[in-house]
Amino acid sequence: MQFMKKYINKYWKLFGLGVSFLMAEAFCDLLQPAIMAKIVDVGVARRNLHYVITMGGVMLGVTALGALAAVSRNIISNNVSQRFGAELRFDLFKKIQTFSFDNLNKFETGSLVTRLTNDVTQVQNFVNGLMRIFVKAPLVCIGSIIMATLLDPHLAIILIAVVPVIAVLMFISVRIGYPFFRKVQRKLDGLNTVMREYLNGVRVVKAFNRFDYEIERFGGANQELASASTTAMRVMAIFTPTITLTVNIGIVGVLWLGGIRVNGGQMHVGQVIAFVNYMTQILASLMTISFVFNMFVRARASTERIAEVMTQENSMAEVVKPEKFTQSNGRIDFTDVVFSYTGRPEEAVLKGITFKCEPGETIAIIGSTGSGKSTLVSLIPRFYDAVSGVVKVDGVDVKDVGPLELRKKIAIVPQKTVLFSGTIMDNIRWGKADGDIHEVEEVAQVAQAHSFISGFPEQYRTYLGQGGVNLSGGQKQRISIARALIKKPEILILDDSTSAVDMATEAKIRKEMREYAKGMTCLIITQRIVSAMGSDRIIVLDNGEIVGMGTHQQLMQSSLVYQDIYRSQIGKEDI
Repeated sequence: MQFMKKYINKYWKLFGLGVSFLMAEAFCDLLQPAIMAKIVDVGVARRNLHYVITMGGVMLGVTALGALAAVSRNIISNNVSQRFGAELRFDLFKKIQTFSFDNLNKFETGSLVTRLTNDVTQVQNFVNGLMRIFVKAPLVCIGSIIMATLLDPHLAIILIAVVPVIAVLMFISVRIGYPFFRKVQRKLDGLNTVMREYLNGVRVVKAFNRFDYEIERFGGANQELASASTTAMRVMAIFTPTITLTVNIGIVGVLWLGGIRVNGGQMHVGQVIAFVNYMTQILASLMTISFVFNMFVRARASTERIAEVMTQENSMAEVVKPEKFTQSNGRIDFTDVVFSYTGRPEEAVLKGITFKCEPGETIAIIGSTGSGKSTLVSLIPRFYDAVSGVVKVDGVDVKDVGPLELRKKIAIVPQKTVLFSGTIMDNIRWGKADGDIHEVEEVAQVAQAHSFISGFPEQYRTYLGQGGVNLSGGQKQRISIARALIKKPEILILDDSTSAVDMATEAKIRKEMREYAKGMTCLIITQRIVSAMGSDRIIVLDNGEIVGMGTHQQLMQSSLVYQDIYRSQIGKEDI
């Protein structure tokens, strides 16, 4: 995985230090059966108490050194794994932030949450395990095989028969287990998605009494995850008892053959005890290695899922040498712009869009649902790239300027109001982080939000729940408008931003904004014709094409589509 090189280069020294302590611990563990054999065969057999006490002290010292090494590698492994996990999670989050809307559309929101949390945790735990037990297990296993062979090469025949069988079992477990754990992570994605959708739409669920449906939906996703996890663990569980059985058969073989050799005077009792201890260590190591392979399979699946995000190329071409704005007045130019979400011109949702918006001008964009209004304004801050044609801001193609520089000029009130957990003050100051209370109150008054905010006990310090759940739709829209206004942008885009506000309040907002936003270039997307009538110009969209452009009076004379909208909302009028 290419993205892992950064972390390997950064942490390999500490990783190596941790493994060094782990090797010292493993060496201490390997010495103990050999020392025990000496105590039995020399001290106990010859009834030499001084030798037993001396070698017992040596064994105790070796154990103490092993414990010290274990403590040291635990401290290092925990430190490295936690720092690695935090950095990987942070880098993954930063990568997601760079994605265009096209890139984000490739991933379910629940899937991205799972990758940022569970998948990173899986990889982090595996790294921690590598520095604690995963490397130690094969070292102890190999060391035990060598030490046992040195004790008695004849008994090593049993090892030659047992180890290859175990190696084959482990190889099969990896090959079979990986697809199952990959499926488990996908089911976890689905569960997170269902839960997120329920929490976001809990008011709708309550309003329509769809609790049983949501319970059934969540239960289905939960059961699918449980079934996938159970199947994966069941498949992997077959191998652990098989490995244990194989090693235990080997131990029985050692006791049987060792007993024959002790009776024949070819081997000492202490050597048999040591050999059995080494076989027990081999069993424990192999069990650990089996667990390691289970963890490896899960970590591999998670790493590949993280890599899918980290290696995702931004669908928008990066500007190598971004141009600088030589003027700052908010001019917008669309020249024969064609846009398609699929990238195929034959599926275009905007077709041949051409218009100019002069600095300080207010343009309303009106049209039926699905006519392409929101898509059109999304091209200005370069949320998407046009398939063909040119979009310019202040005379510069938006594709030739850095996104950060471009978006400094623009403030947007989106169609779907988004507020964040925090105070009302925090949410308004999203538009200007260093805005003081006077600026906040000023824009709140323009957005007709000051009156209802002042009615709260905590006023601007009132805490908002996730998404502003303790506010009405109209209140949220007015705070969103204030957030955009405090930025004092050169270009202000209002995407159906007063749809939840009553007509009288909307009229007051329009009146206040005419004064406050003087000099700003404003684009207003609206469904209400009365909201568009006072604009300098109105663009009429129909099926992704401009079918009318001009003032209200001009369009009432020249545009049939505009006339139909007027009649449907206002009523008949002589034209």
